[in-house]
Amino acid sequence: MPNTEPMTQRVELATLRDRLAVDGMITDYAVAVDDGDWEAYRSLFAPDGRADYRSAGGIEGDAGSVAAWLADSMRLFSMRQHLIVNRRVRFGILEQDTGDTARVQADYINPMRFAGNGEGSSAPDFVCGGRYAFGLLRTDDGWRLREVVVQEKWRRLPERTAPAMID
Repeated sequence: MPNTEPMTQRVELATLRDRLAVDGMITDYAVAVDDGDWEAYRSLFAPDGRADYRSAGGIEGDAGSVAAWLADSMRLFSMRQHLIVNRRVRFGILEQDTGDTARVQADYINPMRFAGNGEGSSAPDFVCGGRYAFGLLRTDDGWRLREVVVQEKWRRLPERTAPAMID
């Protein structure tokens, strides 16, 4: 009987490396949005990558269009902190797929502070939460986002009057 242990270990190690790389992409996504680093945000996407923020009052489109919309919309907030948790990673098993695609389902909570509200305070006054669906593709440059879909489930607005949201 042939010894398959070394081959199994190589496959497990490759899967672990992919899982860490995919998890890193999701973290990089959150940091880019929170920091307003729209060049970094665009670089996370595959050339045909798209994002859909319509459930949160946003737009759907290619990474460049969505980055421009986010840059404009996020100016409303002086503080952003994106927390992406409960990440469920599944690697693709499609026809001819050798693990070069991944799907991530993850919950998020996003506390933010409206610019100009409570000068001197850093506490959030707008909080929303929901679930992301990420589709990733392994490229020559590593893992890239092919699809991001936001499904906002709830939001809490401040009790006082807040600036109008950009549509």
